[in-house]
Amino acid sequence: MTAFRFTTAGESHGPGLVAIVEGMPAGLELDREALDRDMARRQLGHGRGGRMRIETDTVEIRSGVRHGRTLGSPIAVLVANRDYANWEDRMNPWPVEAAVDEVHLPRPGHADLVGAQKYGHTDIRNVLERASARETAARVAAGGLARSFLAALGVSVHSHVIQVASVKAPERSGLAPDDFASVDEDPVRCLDSEASAEMVEEINRLRKANESLGGSFEVLAFGLVPGLGSHISWEDRLDGRLAGAVASIQSVKGVAIGEAWDVAGRPGSDAHDEIFWSEERGYFRETNHAGGLEGGMTNGLPLSVRAAIKPISTLTKPLRSVDTETKEPAQALRERTDSTVVPAAAVVAEAMVCLALARCYREKFGGDHIDDVLAAVEAYKKRIDFRG
Repeated sequence: MTAFRFTTAGESHGPGLVAIVEGMPAGLELDREALDRDMARRQLGHGRGGRMRIETDTVEIRSGVRHGRTLGSPIAVLVANRDYANWEDRMNPWPVEAAVDEVHLPRPGHADLVGAQKYGHTDIRNVLERASARETAARVAAGGLARSFLAALGVSVHSHVIQVASVKAPERSGLAPDDFASVDEDPVRCLDSEASAEMVEEINRLRKANESLGGSFEVLAFGLVPGLGSHISWEDRLDGRLAGAVASIQSVKGVAIGEAWDVAGRPGSDAHDEIFWSEERGYFRETNHAGGLEGGMTNGLPLSVRAAIKPISTLTKPLRSVDTETKEPAQALRERTDSTVVPAAAVVAEAMVCLALARCYREKFGGDHIDDVLAAVEAYKKRIDFRG
């Protein structure tokens, strides 16, 4: 069995973005409309910019699937960039006759300057095109495949926005999959209508002031078996994998599992989830402070991953910078931009959580065909008497 892994390629204004996913079992039925819905969800959210009116992202499967079912071979996915038609001279893979201006105005908070230093580029566009959050379209495409695999195992992954700038939604506990049925219909993907309205107002206010906005969101996974991940080795601990996966999303600066930042200030008696057992339920817990992870492993409760995302670094009123060609003071690069991407970042984080969980399921249960995986999962549940 090939280990589960994925990679992406492509630039923001290049011909397209590519994702390659390896290690999916054969025989898994895919839903083309569901994959495209995930792509559309990444483009949602009040405060998005003009690029979202240009692109209508869809998934083009180029290998590894036949007649709607996976073959067990690598799956190649293409997400075309419609905007490439407007950038063909500037982003053509081959030399062009037209003169193409270089970019020498790095943005504070972006990869522009350090990327150019690291890779020896004089044209910052060679950095910013790949560093752009447009790359996450390929991650969502790959995550859609992982989501399909998890769905076959009874796992669902959802997200919601809990903060935009200074506006925070009230805390909600005991969320279930049904609570997310209409979250994508909300303008900022928030589960609280009053907080949502305040978030929209905050976005409008700061957008008029030429500001960008950050915030935070939560990803929840339901239906997981206990024992995904491991305590044996640091690289196998699932909390570490999830933190790395979500922190790798552009502009994400912090990741928490469960109530991490809150329990840091509590005594131990109020920080851990006590364990009970009954004939009807088997082992169970009445709280979920740990966010579904103990000792680097899932414990059968819903998995909770929260993340904080900074305001994006492209501002309509640019910050101070330096021209890398002349070394003179200058305003940073002004590009078409969003005011906030918090709702979309939550969807990208769903994809990354799906990919991390799919990897764990493949490592633990193996199987060349999806039926082999299902049989192994059921045998494991029976062995540990898991009734979740």
